[in-house]
Amino acid sequence: MTPRLLEKYRNEIMPKLMEDFKLKNKMAVPKVDKIVVNMGIGEGTQDVKVLEKSVDELANITGQKPIIRRAKKAIANFKVREGQAVGAKVTLRRTMMYEFMDRLLNIALPRIRDFRGVSSDSFDQGFNYTLGLSEQIIFPEIEYDKITRTQGMDITFVIKNAKNVEQARSLLKYFGMPFKHKEEK
Repeated sequence: MTPRLLEKYRNEIMPKLMEDFKLKNKMAVPKVDKIVVNMGIGEGTQDVKVLEKSVDELANITGQKPIIRRAKKAIANFKVREGQAVGAKVTLRRTMMYEFMDRLLNIALPRIRDFRGVSSDSFDQGFNYTLGLSEQIIFPEIEYDKITRTQGMDITFVIKNAKNVEQARSLLKYFGMPFKHKEEK
């Protein structure tokens, strides 16, 4: 079964972007290539249970098993040794990506307390958008009673074929990304 947002992209968003930016070829239209969800787990260096719990929660949120990221260098100030587990990462593509994006935009972000939108300036040089969340409890897959500590995460939308920030921003806006208005900064 085709995800709802993929059908919306093919039927509504792609023609709008072609019209807005005067693109003649469908292959030149910007699209979301993948979504990378990264969770830094600093306390996981001292307590393995914290690491395991965070990895399980990330797996529940994304529907895919995360890979554990390890420290490349030892940093004495942070009590981190080389090779120690310091985070978890999931790369979502195709169907899983569209399903996750649908849950994020339509269910999770509106559940944030005092939510006024996300920053429209968080694009990098490759026109990818990164969104930082401070709590994992905004996702409905997480049971509020079973969490021991709140955990933040970064979500990066890797955008392909965008020629400038305006094209990438328009793509995400058409998907339903709730950007703040400029005067609300």
